[in-house]
Amino acid sequence: MAAAGIDGPRLRPASGRPARQLVVVLHGYGADGNDLLALAEAWRPALPDAAFIVPHAPSVCGTWAGGREWFPLLRIDASTVAAGTAAAAPGLHAFLDAELAALQLGNGALALVGFSQGAMLALDVGVARKPAIAGILAYSGALTRPPRPGEPGRPPVLLHHGASDTVVPAAALGAAKAGLEAAGVPVESHLRPGLGHGIDDVALRLGGAFLVRIFQSVEGG
Repeated sequence: MAAAGIDGPRLRPASGRPARQLVVVLHGYGADGNDLLALAEAWRPALPDAAFIVPHAPSVCGTWAGGREWFPLLRIDASTVAAGTAAAAPGLHAFLDAELAALQLGNGALALVGFSQGAMLALDVGVARKPAIAGILAYSGALTRPPRPGEPGRPPVLLHHGASDTVVPAAALGAAKAGLEAAGVPVESHLRPGLGHGIDDVALRLGGAFLVRIFQSVEGG
C-alpha cells in the first residue's frame, strides 16, 4: 500500500511469518529507494521478523529529474532546511501511520533509518512520534529542528558520520548530539575517520547491531 504519495521497494520478513517489526529506510537528496535497498538486504538475516520499506521520496528532485527529494535543497542554509523538514514531516507521519496499521503494529515496533536528507527527516519525525518508536539510525545527517525538551518517552538514536564528509560537514554530528541530548534523547555517536559522505562496511555493521539491540530492548521490556 502507499500513503501520502510515498511508496517504494519492500522486503517481507525473511522468516515468512507476519512482521513483528518495521524498518523504514529514507534515502538522500537526488536518489531514490533503490539506492539504499542493499542496507535492508544486508540487515534482513539478523532481523528475520522485520519488514523493510525503502520508499522513494514523493517529489522529483529539483536539480536532477532522475532522482527524488523529501524537500527542495536549491539553497542550503539552516532556515531553508528547517522549513523543508517541517513541510515534509506530515507526509511521512501519514505514511508511517498507514504502514503500521496495515501490519497491525504500533510505534514501538518501528525503526527509522536515514541517510543525508533522509537522516534529517528521520530524526525530526522519529523523535516526535508518540508513543516512542523503537529507535532512529541517522547516517551523515543533521538535526534541523531541535526537539521540545523534557518530553518523556524518547527513542534511542545512533548517529554515524564520516569525518571527511564535505556534503554535510562532520560538525553536524556534534551539533545533533548536543541538541538531542538537551531534549532528553539517548544518543550514541560514531565519527568515522577517513569516511566521506557515505556508508561503509563499518557503518553498516554498527547500524545492524543497533537495530537488533533496540528491537530486543523493546521486546524484552
